[in-house]
Amino acid sequence: MISADAARNIVGIIGNVISFGLFLSHAPTLRRICKAKDVEEHKPDPYLATVLTCMLWVFYGLPIVHPNSILVVTVNGIGLVVELVYLIIFFIYSTNNKRLKMLAVLGIEAAFMAAVVVGVLHGVHTHEKRSMIVGILCVICGSVMYASNLTIMVRVIKTKSVEHMPFFLSLAIFLSGCC
Repeated sequence: MISADAARNIVGIIGNVISFGLFLSHAPTLRRICKAKDVEEHKPDPYLATVLTCMLWVFYGLPIVHPNSILVVTVNGIGLVVELVYLIIFFIYSTNNKRLKMLAVLGIEAAFMAAVVVGVLHGVHTHEKRSMIVGILCVICGSVMYASNLTIMVRVIKTKSVEHMPFFLSLAIFLSGCC
């Protein structure tokens, strides 16, 4: 029989591998955008939602909030960088209107994140309460992140084609949900 800590680490490593796959699952879409030099009908919603979720999870995993969470910090730190690269690509090939909307959302996310950090660090003084508050925000934003990928479903239904619903994205979301 393995210990609870060993089981938690094993599940954590498996979860990190699946999460890394989830972050990379948008790469084919971004490759297509780069080739076409146009975002076409793609929306930045999933990338914007994932940036906020990753920022919150990185904050959650810091020792000042939830000690011994290095796996959470590493995978979400990598995910944050990957998603920011996606947003840069999206920004380059978007129209000015979409760029302004993206910048507005990123500004709101940054302000929200700053408020969370300041509020939690100054208003809550135990690891248990900090991890509870930030953890609840992570779950809420994670749910929004998963739901944001459903914007692709609208396109699939309209076109009656799964061409715009990448298989690896669907697989990664399924495996991540299972884990």
